[in-house]
Amino acid sequence: QVQLVESGGGLVQAGGSLRLSCQASRGTFSSSGMGWFRQAPGKEREFVAMSWWSGLYTVYADSVKGRFTISRDNAKNTVYLQMNSLKPEDTAVYYCAASFSRSRLISDYNYWGQGTQVTVSS
Repeated sequence: QVQLVESGGGLVQAGGSLRLSCQASRGTFSSSGMGWFRQAPGKEREFVAMSWWSGLYTVYADSVKGRFTISRDNAKNTVYLQMNSLKPEDTAVYYCAASFSRSRLISDYNYWGQGTQVTVSS
């Protein structure tokens, strides 16, 4: 069982930045795809970004491309999401998740964190 713990959420003004962190409890992290998803109130959970195990393969949702950057430190079992130029529509609970495949699909992710709230004020 892999446990994922997110941190770094909070309240920020539009145009500001936040960095989310997600630490995994096991070493299998280094061979896993790691993704970030988000869920706004009243909306379905959606894909944000993912990084394959080497960190060289990354994919982003169109809505965050150019503003968000996913990175990982396999030595620390940690994946990050740097969020710049934040917009009110980025307000959501952000979840990290682990997968054994390169995927944007929620169903392909086997382990999930508890989520961290990001609120962007206008």
